[in-house]
Amino acid sequence: MHVVATAGHVDHGKSTLVRALTGMEPDRLEEERRRGLTIELGYAWTTSPSGRRLAFVDVPGHERFLATMLAGVGPVPAVMFVVAADEGWMPQSEEHLVALEALGVRHCLLAVTRADLADPAPAIEQARNRLAAAGLGGAGEAAGAGGVEAVGVSGRTGQGLGELREALDRLVAGLPAPDPEAPVRLWIDRVFTVTGSGTVVTGTLPEGTISVGDELSLGGEPVRVRALESLKEPLPAVTGVARVAVNLRGRSFPERGLALVTPGRWTSTDLVDVRISPVGALRDSGRGPGERSDGGEERRLPGRLTAHIGSAAVACEVRPLGAGIVRLRLAAPLPLHLGDVLLLRDPGRDRSEVRVLAGASVLDVRPPALGRRGAARARAARLEPATPDAASALRLHRLLRAADLIAMVGELGGRRPVCDDWYASPEHWEELARRLTEVALRYAAEHPLDPGMPLEAARHELALPDRRLVAALVRPPFTVAEGRILTRPSGLPTPVARAVERLRAELSAHPFQAPEAWRLTQLGLGVREVAAAVRAGSLLRVAEGVVLLPGADARAAELLRRLPQPFTVSEARRALDTSRRVAVPLLEHLDRSGITERVDEVHRRCR
Repeated sequence: MHVVATAGHVDHGKSTLVRALTGMEPDRLEEERRRGLTIELGYAWTTSPSGRRLAFVDVPGHERFLATMLAGVGPVPAVMFVVAADEGWMPQSEEHLVALEALGVRHCLLAVTRADLADPAPAIEQARNRLAAAGLGGAGEAAGAGGVEAVGVSGRTGQGLGELREALDRLVAGLPAPDPEAPVRLWIDRVFTVTGSGTVVTGTLPEGTISVGDELSLGGEPVRVRALESLKEPLPAVTGVARVAVNLRGRSFPERGLALVTPGRWTSTDLVDVRISPVGALRDSGRGPGERSDGGEERRLPGRLTAHIGSAAVACEVRPLGAGIVRLRLAAPLPLHLGDVLLLRDPGRDRSEVRVLAGASVLDVRPPALGRRGAARARAARLEPATPDAASALRLHRLLRAADLIAMVGELGGRRPVCDDWYASPEHWEELARRLTEVALRYAAEHPLDPGMPLEAARHELALPDRRLVAALVRPPFTVAEGRILTRPSGLPTPVARAVERLRAELSAHPFQAPEAWRLTQLGLGVREVAAAVRAGSLLRVAEGVVLLPGADARAAELLRRLPQPFTVSEARRALDTSRRVAVPLLEHLDRSGITERVDEVHRRCR
């Protein structure tokens, strides 16, 4: 299915044209039909000459219902802009055009109505020039050299309807293909109750897939999809782009302006930093012909505006940051991604003026607080080169968990984590690795007898949220052992490592003849040095003042198993070729380790 919205001045024949194309009545309210004025959004559909299903969202043209018009156009990828041949370009034509420009709608077909009452050529030329100036065009090659493809038509006589249907076919054929795997965000534009079924909401699904049984989120609360309809047909699943009616089960209370979203795939936020793209009068006042914007357009925005996206319209406070960047504080949270475009409108402006002021492209959905002097200007400078993708999100936030990154941009963009589910900007990750080397070496110099810097101390020093990140940053020749960063192969200062090697040489022939304290001191192993060597695993302490080489207990057990069982301390002492000073604490160490056990007051045996 393809969905096209109408746009144009009030009473230029939008609903009449949709009725003529589809044979359906888009004005669903009795008051609309009585007054001949579209008040609410209308929907109708037909089949194009190529067999494509084509749905129309018919929007009101009256300036009083601009918010309703924006609710209909917001989620739609293409528009049929309607101008009457006998009246030409009118004030609300300009308002709708400025809104389309701000929303970033670029695929357009121009339908000049009442071609039976006046020559459509002048209106076509005038409207084409305005549409082209705003950056709107056809899709693919449909527009030709003239920019927007245009058709003169009469909804009353049927003149040009065939050409219009073919032009619509070409328009939608050139639209970019939506992603069926994209996260769902269905802006609700109607809510009603069906007896026996319950709550039903409708909206335009731009991409993604909704299936019966899916659990979605509505205002942060879970809801279940009970049933689906598209163009009055019950379906097990609907893929965008499509007009869809969703029967919901849940305790939430839906209303227009809320959105059904895939849980965990959007960031619900009431504070965003955005890049302003002035449109209409605001753009024209910012610079003369051919001049570049000086970045001052954010200062000309009023302090309070209404932000529109999809069918949502929320009040917001505007704080200029600089360089065309502003911060918006929204009156209610919205589910957003980087790159979403908000339309900023001033409802307090005189109705004779264009009230749509700018488009606002979302650069950050989790902006930091601005406290110190100059923080706003620094923030604007940091955001100025930002682009709406995963790389930009990581550049701004440096470190993000997968769930947060997905909620910001909808996907991981093929990126690989630096550790578990943590993602980092490459520049920040390399900077962290460099800083870790510095702090680990400084710690080693300040604590020469420690085997290495504790991971928790390094985490605190680098202000990292997870100790696993510290371990992932360690680069050779550094290693991680027992929760510490070892900057030396032995984990010991060079003098202590040499003293241990001298002791190792002495014990090589008689591994259980532990040196006494005076000899350890001669070797350079005082109390602190011995403690450091034990922490580093270079020595085995079996008792206070009795140290052996690592693995001595396992070797002792091997020798003791060769004795007739059970055995005495004296038999063990002779087997190990050591003194009672060493044998007794060594046997007690083996008892504690579960290698040996006492049989009585005199005898032990190997387990």
